[in-house]
Amino acid sequence: MPSSRTSALLVLIASACVLAFAPILVRLTETGPAAAGFWRFAFALPLLLLLTVRPAALGGGGEGIGRPSKWMALAAVFFVLDLSFWHYGIVMTSVANATVLCNLTPVVVTLFGWIVFRDRPRRLFVVAIGLAMGGAFAMSAGADGQQGSNPPLGDLFSLSVALWYAGYFLAVKAARATAGAMRIMLWSTGLGAPLLLVVALGLGEDLWPASAAGWAACAAMGVMHVLGQGGVAWSLGRLPASLTAVTILVQPVVASGLGWLIFHETMTPVQMIGGAVVLSAIVLAQWSARAKTGAEPESPAPVS
Repeated sequence: MPSSRTSALLVLIASACVLAFAPILVRLTETGPAAAGFWRFAFALPLLLLLTVRPAALGGGGEGIGRPSKWMALAAVFFVLDLSFWHYGIVMTSVANATVLCNLTPVVVTLFGWIVFRDRPRRLFVVAIGLAMGGAFAMSAGADGQQGSNPPLGDLFSLSVALWYAGYFLAVKAARATAGAMRIMLWSTGLGAPLLLVVALGLGEDLWPASAAGWAACAAMGVMHVLGQGGVAWSLGRLPASLTAVTILVQPVVASGLGWLIFHETMTPVQMIGGAVVLSAIVLAQWSARAKTGAEPESPAPVS
């Protein structure tokens, strides 16, 4: 129904805005980057458990915990890689660079379909890929050197996140065919938490926040995870993948504004031009894919 599609789109936009707070909160946790991801999952788990098991009379779906599917387990692995690389990228480069570069995911998803499923894109898509890569290079090369501890390496880590998040995106989309959003979030988060803890301990990170403010940031990340990532998972069962991938680009715009307001980060003219080129290329790539195949069919009836 059109109204249902509109509601899902509004939820997706709101979720993207919530997720834009992630790079800000990571810097405020007073822990290591992977440790911040662990606390994000740890604080989110009680809320996800409550939302998954609560009875229908209290507004729950009555779905229950169930058992994890292979797609949920795969989503957990990809999300651990996503958070580990992205959180290090956030520390090493600017909030704007980290958020824009990781949102090359829509291009990666379409490229994956070309290589794996032999779904050859139009020439316009190839042009979009070149523009996106050129814009990403401009963002990295145009940094003023004061936007993190190691901007070039941070940009590289953030760029790799596009691969990990694309895998997570596709795994959650597959899992939504047989399970509800909260069950998928519960299992992907529950399976991912110990993996992030192992990463944090293996890298010798600071695991414990040093102050109440740090603990508050960790708790806020848990709430953000449930509302933001949960909203994305819910929307993936109701919207075409291409529309979802493009709409999520609200996130880097909001994150860049927050980085400017909170950390007083400035973007050089070259970075601003590069960011605009990246975002334009992503939209162009998605438009090209849709123009080739026509309107994407609606998703199957979602599991609530």
